[in-house]
Amino acid sequence: MLRTIAPHLQQIGLVVILVAMAGIVAVVGGDVTVQHAVDGGFKHYRVNALLNADQLLNLATSTSFIAIMAVGATMVIASGGIDLSVGSVFALAASSGALVLRGLGPTGADASPALAVAAGVATCLAVGVACGALNGALVVALRVHPFIITLGTMAIFRGIAFLLTEGQAITGFPPALQAIVKWDLGGGLYPVPLLVMVAVAIVAMLYLRHAVSGLHVFAIGGNETAARYSGLPIGAVKIRVYTLAGAAAGLAGALSLGYYGSASSGTGFGYELHVIAAAVIGGASLAGGRGGAIGALFGALLIRLIDTSITILEIDQNYSQVILGAVIIIAVLLDQAVGALARRLQTPPAANGG
Repeated sequence: MLRTIAPHLQQIGLVVILVAMAGIVAVVGGDVTVQHAVDGGFKHYRVNALLNADQLLNLATSTSFIAIMAVGATMVIASGGIDLSVGSVFALAASSGALVLRGLGPTGADASPALAVAAGVATCLAVGVACGALNGALVVALRVHPFIITLGTMAIFRGIAFLLTEGQAITGFPPALQAIVKWDLGGGLYPVPLLVMVAVAIVAMLYLRHAVSGLHVFAIGGNETAARYSGLPIGAVKIRVYTLAGAAAGLAGALSLGYYGSASSGTGFGYELHVIAAAVIGGASLAGGRGGAIGALFGALLIRLIDTSITILEIDQNYSQVILGAVIIIAVLLDQAVGALARRLQTPPAANGG
């Protein structure tokens, strides 16, 4: 029994932490008064500050953007790499897509809504893929640690976004984009970002668990030297995972355009910390060789729950980065402890030769 659950200990622990933290915040945060439109007027209700429909929907939706990128970051980390440029890729993809949408939108060429939306989304994805592929190619070609490469491209991509937008927020998109991304099921429920997040996680999970190229990711991250002697295409796999991470950032950028209706060079500033934290908290080992898409979702949810809890408990927002940094350190320590425990549980007991 213990050996069966050993590989999932970190995910189980993460779920327990999420439930416990939500319970504590719900109790300490108490109730708040909200109002809803009823028959042409407003009616006031007392609801729990955390456990109410509006708050939970906002929490889930805000999680989706980070979670999509965290899934891509998990692949990179599992391969033994790191990507510090993910927030800048997100900004550049969103800014590029925003410029295309504005150019084809009502204030520009006034093209058909379908063409404008398709072109804008395609631009976001293409820019994300290009940035990710460039990261991977530089890591492979220059044989420099990915920390250094992506630290440099983080500044480059953000700088290009600033040059493109001239430091201004880009708006004036076709209404069709927001109608798609913020499709309302009623009561302020916008399921599109959540559905995309779940779809990305499922596809990534299947890829990492069942595709041969997905299994190569863990093999290279676990022992690159052994993987090279086994004949695995090390360079191709690394370029692939960075490209997929870039595509995930581009997809998140496209969703953010439809959800928020604007983009600028400052979009996604600091997201790299949140994304990497979500991946690590979700079980991705910074040493490589381990990670999972579903764990990345739980990690992203914990990150957003921390931010939401700070607001609900009226803690000074200036402490948010301090708390997040502490969580990352604790997550790494727990990862090491859980990994050691899992290996101990999976190791068969020595035979008694007495």
